[in-house]
Amino acid sequence: MNLLNEVDQALANQLIDVRRNLHREPELAYEEFKTTEKLREWLTNANIHILDLPLQTGLIAEIGQGNGPVVAIRCDIDALPIEEQTGLSFASEILGKMHACGHDFHTATILGAALLLKAREGELPGKVRVLFQPAEETGHGAESVLASGGLKGVDAIFGLHNSPDLPTGAFGTRTGALTAGVDRFEITVKGVGAHAATPEKGVDSIVTAAQIITSLQTIVSRQNSTTEPVVLSVTRINGGFTWNVLPEKVELEGTVRTYNEEIRGQIPIQMTRIIEGIAAAAGAEAQLHWYPGPPATINHGEWADFTKEIASHVGYEVHDIPPQMGGEDFSFYLQQIPGAFVNIGSGPAYALHHPRFDVDEAAILPAAKYFAILAEQALVKLQVKA
Repeated sequence: MNLLNEVDQALANQLIDVRRNLHREPELAYEEFKTTEKLREWLTNANIHILDLPLQTGLIAEIGQGNGPVVAIRCDIDALPIEEQTGLSFASEILGKMHACGHDFHTATILGAALLLKAREGELPGKVRVLFQPAEETGHGAESVLASGGLKGVDAIFGLHNSPDLPTGAFGTRTGALTAGVDRFEITVKGVGAHAATPEKGVDSIVTAAQIITSLQTIVSRQNSTTEPVVLSVTRINGGFTWNVLPEKVELEGTVRTYNEEIRGQIPIQMTRIIEGIAAAAGAEAQLHWYPGPPATINHGEWADFTKEIASHVGYEVHDIPPQMGGEDFSFYLQQIPGAFVNIGSGPAYALHHPRFDVDEAAILPAAKYFAILAEQALVKLQVKA
């Protein structure tokens, strides 16, 4: 794909080296100290100003001058607790840790955009904040960035995720919900232990838990509109320790995915009603523990359309993609700042979070050029609107 007439092969090689460097030494959420220092060094060597912020890991740089509009572009820098099985020459050197979600790709892309923007700093009609965010995989890294004050005054924000579902040279986004709100829950069911041969002498926590699991699905099928997607999955069951004893306690764990914030707020209320009702009917006790994660990523229509226009202009094959049930804490930014999140095709590969996941490195330079152009043109658009 020829995004621009002049392709800087030296920059392409540099960004591939950056990606491979990060891939060899992945760091988990809130542990990205070495990654942060590498970024600091690369940005400092390019004479790019780094903001002084109370962030333990991750950083924000700024390019541009004057009092014009401010645009932010964001990548995430953390890895996953996965043992790599790619066999790559630059595979992870850290046991049990891997960039299995492509955050190394994201980081190289946004660093490349920063370098390209720096070369045009004197022509920018405003400032670009370049955000290297920690701890996206926790679902809460964005909150620490917002708390740092590093995005104050930002008029529009853009972020990316690579997509193995899109070929290299393809681009996808949409207006409205792009990713789902992600919440985790735990349920503790407490009965009375007994010999398996005399269940009448106890309160069966396993049967009670099974009834709870089945009944929770009525929240999706009977308590919410069929036009509003909801996923409720119980993903872990832990109860019992031998074959002939009814255990006192069973633990359940799972996740809920939603796009609608009002429905999201009702789900734990509906779950509690079912859990406590079934437990009471069985003579047991049950309690819901709810752990809210990031909300749905809701792209602003004006900026989603703008990202597609720029993508089409530079040569991407543009897709209006359907919403996804995966989560993304970029959503916290979009609750406060207009903007859009986009997907960049990274070629056919194993799925995200797979131990053999990899990306097509040929996609890095075009993505870097795209984000540099997107940021500059967003500044132009904001200046005209002002």
